[in-house]
Amino acid sequence: MAKERTVWYCTSCGNESPKWMGRCQACGEWNTMVEEPRREKKASAAGRSRSYLATGSDARPQHLGEISLTAENRFSIGMQEIDRLLGGGMVEGSMILLGGEPGIGKSTLALQIPLRCPDLKTLYVSGEESPRQIKMRAMRLGGDAASCSILSETVLENILEQAEAAAPDLLVIDSIQTIYSEALDSSAGSVSQVKECAARLLRYAKQTGTPVILIGHITKDGTLAGPKVLEHIVDVVLQFEGDTRGAYRLLRSIKNRFGSTAELAVFEMTGSGLQQVLNPSEILIPAHQEDLSGVAIASVMDGTRPFMIEIQALVSTAAYGMPQRNANGFDARRMNMLLAVLEKRAGFKLAAKDVFLNVAGGLRVSDPACDMAVAVAILASNFDISVPADSCFAAEIGLSGELRPVSQIQRRISEAEKIGFKKIYISSFNREGSFAKSGIEVVPVADIPALCRLVFK
Repeated sequence: MAKERTVWYCTSCGNESPKWMGRCQACGEWNTMVEEPRREKKASAAGRSRSYLATGSDARPQHLGEISLTAENRFSIGMQEIDRLLGGGMVEGSMILLGGEPGIGKSTLALQIPLRCPDLKTLYVSGEESPRQIKMRAMRLGGDAASCSILSETVLENILEQAEAAAPDLLVIDSIQTIYSEALDSSAGSVSQVKECAARLLRYAKQTGTPVILIGHITKDGTLAGPKVLEHIVDVVLQFEGDTRGAYRLLRSIKNRFGSTAELAVFEMTGSGLQQVLNPSEILIPAHQEDLSGVAIASVMDGTRPFMIEIQALVSTAAYGMPQRNANGFDARRMNMLLAVLEKRAGFKLAAKDVFLNVAGGLRVSDPACDMAVAVAILASNFDISVPADSCFAAEIGLSGELRPVSQIQRRISEAEKIGFKKIYISSFNREGSFAKSGIEVVPVADIPALCRLVFK
C-alpha cells in the first residue's frame, strides 16, 4: 500500500511547504505550520476550484471612471445595535464572520436575528447541534419562527444544494470549522477545508446576493481559529468580548468593508437571550453608597461611542511580604506603570502595598483616558477617602506625571452631562476650542500633584 503523501501548510497565510519549518517563508510567522494530506485535484472539482470572485466568462477589466458608485442594498435585521455596528444594516451578498469564546452567545445571536425578523427567510445550518436542540433554544428566546428553516448538515455540497433550492434571504453557518467539502481529502476544520468552504460560500453569497453569517471558534490566545486568510475572505468580522460568567457582552467590529470599525455594541445576557443595551453608561455605573472609598468614574471612548465606567481599587498592606498586583478588565502592566509614576513623581509610597483593580461590569477597557480615574481610585483607597459621586475623569497620565489630553473630549463631556455628573476633570492641555461651554463644570488639571490637591482637598 502506497504511503499517503503529506505537506505542511501555514495557518496564517496558507503557504504550502514540503517539510516543516519553524518560520513560514511567505508571511514570516513562527510556529504556524501544520501537516495535512496532499490535496489531489479531482476532475469533478475542477469547475469548483476557480476563483470565488468570478461571476462569469464575460468578466473584463473596467476603467476606474466607468465604475458606478451606487449605494449598497441594505436591510434591517430588527436589532438597532447590530444595524449600527454593520454601518446601517446588513448588505446583500455580504459575508459576516462572528467569533467569540464558547458559551458567550454566538449561536444565540445568530438565532435571534431570524426570530425577530419574521419577514426574513432564513436557513440556519448547524454542524454542532441537532434540530431538536435548536428548537429548544428558539422556544427559550421567543419570537416568530415561521420563516426560519433548520438544517443539520456538515457536507458543503449538500448545504449549497439545499440553499439553492430554498433560496433564503439569509444563510447562517454554525460553525465554519465543522463544515467540510468532499472535493478535499482533509478533515473538517483543517486549513484547506476552512479556506475552500469559506471561498465557495463567499462565491454563493456574491452570485445570489444572499448574506451569509459564519460562526467561528477562537483559540486559547483569543484569535479566530483557522487560517488567517479566513478573515481576509469575509467582508465583516465581529467578535464577542467579555466574561462568560458575567452578564454583559461587547460585540466589537474588527473588520468592516461597508462601514467603520470604530464601533461597539453592548448586550446583556438574560434568560430570554441577548438584550441590547442602548445606554451602557447607566448600566455600567451601579448604585451604591456615596461614602465608599476606592471608586472613581472614567469617561471612556470605544470607537465613536462614549460611555461611563466605574473603576474600583483596593490598596492594603502586603500581608505575605511580596506585594500583590492584580487587575481585572485593565492592563496589569499599565497599572504597574501608573503605580511607579505615583511613587516617583508624586511621592506616594505604594511599593509595599497590595493593589487590586477592577472594572465594574466585567468589561475590559484599553482607552488611555482611564489613567486618571485609575490613579484617583488607587489614591482614594490608600487614603480611605471617598470621591464625590458627581465627578468623573478623562485624561492620560504620562511618565513625567503630567496629564495628557485625550481625543474627542467634547463627546466625553456631553455624555457625562447627559448622565447627570456635575464635574469632569480633564487635562489642562486640551485646547479650549476642543470643547464648548456646557452645563457641567470642566476642571482642567496639569499634573498628578495638582489633581490630588483638587480631588482630596
